[in-house]
Amino acid sequence: MKKAVALLLTATLATGLLVGCGGNKQEAQQQEQPKLEVITVGASTTPHAEILTAAKDALAADGYELKIVEFTDYVQPNLTLENGELDANYFQHQPYLDNFNAENNTNLVSAASIHYEPFGIYAGKSSDLANIPEGATIAVPNDTSNEARALLLLEAQGIITINPEAGINATVQDITANPHNIKIMEVEAAVLARTLSDADFAVINGNYALAAGLNAATDALAIEDKDSVGASTYANIVAVRAGEENSEKTQALVKVLTSDTVKKFIEETYSGGVVPTF
Repeated sequence: MKKAVALLLTATLATGLLVGCGGNKQEAQQQEQPKLEVITVGASTTPHAEILTAAKDALAADGYELKIVEFTDYVQPNLTLENGELDANYFQHQPYLDNFNAENNTNLVSAASIHYEPFGIYAGKSSDLANIPEGATIAVPNDTSNEARALLLLEAQGIITINPEAGINATVQDITANPHNIKIMEVEAAVLARTLSDADFAVINGNYALAAGLNAATDALAIEDKDSVGASTYANIVAVRAGEENSEKTQALVKVLTSDTVKKFIEETYSGGVVPTF
């Protein structure tokens, strides 16, 4: 009996030692793993947050945990970056950022150009750009830079003529010829796709078109040419606070977003609806 008890105690002690050793080893391994530094980036849901998600693993391999904060408008991502809640944002082009800084007294800058999203003219109540009804309504974005881009696309299709001095600052007041007497309906960019049942045509931002299940390369009646002012001027950028363009966090983010892996993801996922600029 005593011998059996002694054997039982020995086995119990041995098991305890093994568990203790295993626990210590596991704790040691956890301590050896470096804690990832967090990079918080604001983004529009489509395609920006999707592209960022594709970059998560590569960033983790470089020691950074990517936290994505999604926004549905064009104002809060910049205000939230300016007040320090974000490390960067990814949703806008340079003309929009320049205009935003001027109007809101913010000090945000571009760290890198990542892609551009071709603007497209989409069918609403009408579907033939060669036979536009007299007095047709065309919906366009109502923010300064994107409205100009939409008007330039309409001009490229021969629908209107714009004062050449206006360029990327064009507004409806700069229309110098309007042979079809079209009516320009200025709408918040985020809801343009919903106007298709009310307007004859709509000129929609690439990201909002994608969010609505539309692809400029396959669904639009006309899109910006790859050599157009839109393609060269309106590339989407990673924005940061001035002075942080070369920070370790910023450079790590830019490195991954301009990698071959991300380029392949963009090309295979969006089929021309989103075009890498790197």
